[in-house]
Amino acid sequence: QVQLVESGGGLVQPGGSLRLSCAASGFTFSNYGMSWHRQAPGKERELVAAIAHVDIITNYADSVKGRFTISKDNAKNTVYLQMNSLKPEDTAVYYCNAKVYTVPYWGQGTQVTVSS
Repeated sequence: QVQLVESGGGLVQPGGSLRLSCAASGFTFSNYGMSWHRQAPGKERELVAAIAHVDIITNYADSVKGRFTISKDNAKNTVYLQMNSLKPEDTAVYYCNAKVYTVPYWGQGTQVTVSS
């Protein structure tokens, strides 16, 4: 059974940093790419960052390029999202995603609020 559990969200001031974690289980983590998405109130869910099973291949939304970094630790079955220089418009629920045998799985989400 595939499970994804996010953590690390919270309230941070503009310009601050947070690191989100997503612990995965139920599949061979090192064989799959992972991604982070976010959904702000009243908006559609959007892709933030993705990393291929070959760790050097990453992809970012234009709005977060240069500020966010996605990484994987295959030994810990965990994917991370390091978020720096946070802006109020980064406020959203952040979700971890994995496609296992083409089936998408989602975590429960973690709230990130950027506000002074």
